Amino acid sequence: MAEGKVWLRKGREKPLRQHHPWLFSGAIAHAEAAQDGELVAVYDSRDRFLARGYWNSQSQIQARVLSWRDEKIDLAWWRRMLLRAIQRRDNHPEDTAVRLVNAENDYLPGLIVDRYGDWLVLQALTRAIDARKQSIAVALRELTGIPNIYERSDVEARQREGLAESVGVLQGDEPPARLEIMQGGIHYWVDIRRGHKTGFYLDQRDNRRMLRELAADCKSEARLLNLFSYTGGFALAAGGGIQSVNVDSAYMALELAEANTALNKIPAASAEFIQADAFDYLRHCVDSGEQFDMVVLDPPKFAARKGQIQRAARGYKDLNLNALRIVKPGGWLMTFSCSGAISRDLFQKFVFGALVDSRRNAQIIRQLGAASDHPVALTFPEGEYLKGLLLRVE
Repeated sequence: MAEGKVWLRKGREKPLRQHHPWLFSGAIAHAEAAQDGELVAVYDSRDRFLARGYWNSQSQIQARVLSWRDEKIDLAWWRRMLLRAIQRRDNHPEDTAVRLVNAENDYLPGLIVDRYGDWLVLQALTRAIDARKQSIAVALRELTGIPNIYERSDVEARQREGLAESVGVLQGDEPPARLEIMQGGIHYWVDIRRGHKTGFYLDQRDNRRMLRELAADCKSEARLLNLFSYTGGFALAAGGGIQSVNVDSAYMALELAEANTALNKIPAASAEFIQADAFDYLRHCVDSGEQFDMVVLDPPKFAARKGQIQRAARGYKDLNLNALRIVKPGGWLMTFSCSGAISRDLFQKFVFGALVDSRRNAQIIRQLGAASDHPVALTFPEGEYLKGLLLRVE
């Protein structure tokens, strides 16, 4: 199929020249022979080549850049870019789960690839990646030597591309109900068929290691409240020397968290699992005067788009206010936002507002983010979706 051509409006080329990978509809003057899901060359208003990417007229982001060089985008190009992403991952031989491709941040927009032991999980977030997922899966199998590739393209982003959800085997075998992985010396059961995201929150790897260091300095009677606990990752990092309370609304996640506790030989008496709404449980803790040495807040995405920010602000304020109220003096609050529409600065302002209302004092000990296998392209600030703060609360 012949390559399409896209021309930008006058004065709208600056972001592209600065290597931002997205072209919104408002920046585009006109297009010729541009087919949804297919390659296009992008030119400025003076007909000068700017970039090559792929097109989707159904999306607000109508073009996504693959290369700012005038080069051929063929199977050899895809293999070269996939291999580059894979080779740049950290060398943690003890970890059997890692993100291998991080979409725009690895200059492969719309493509996520995670490794879980002998399985790869692929997410095709855009029409162009969806059209190429089988050839990408074959290339991944050859480049990694991993025979089994499972698709988890059941995400909201596909709706904005005019795509339905897609889940199933791309290469190899059907995965078992549970896979065992290891990260940072901790063993986890993971369900890549039904679990959150691609099965597990790989992006919290480094933050779990940090919590483990904090927990090592705590007394044996110390208590951890792990809210939105999912399969218990932060409580497992804290280890059996701390009493943990794990709260999640999903019974299936708590079942896996309990199984993970046993898998790591943590005494059952040191971990409690509660199915409840995290907001309600926090209010219950405040009302009953409960206190914890450590609180972890890792809620789901509250604001994917700008129109959802106001509602998200109320949610973050409520959570952090009540969490601050139940941390013992000198204790720790680890709080996160994974909302793409919430900047790091705005999230910190939400937490500051909660702190003022709590009438406590707190110090920022560290700014937190996604693990190092989730790089962020400097020209693509939207790639920094996970923001967090480690606070010492007085």
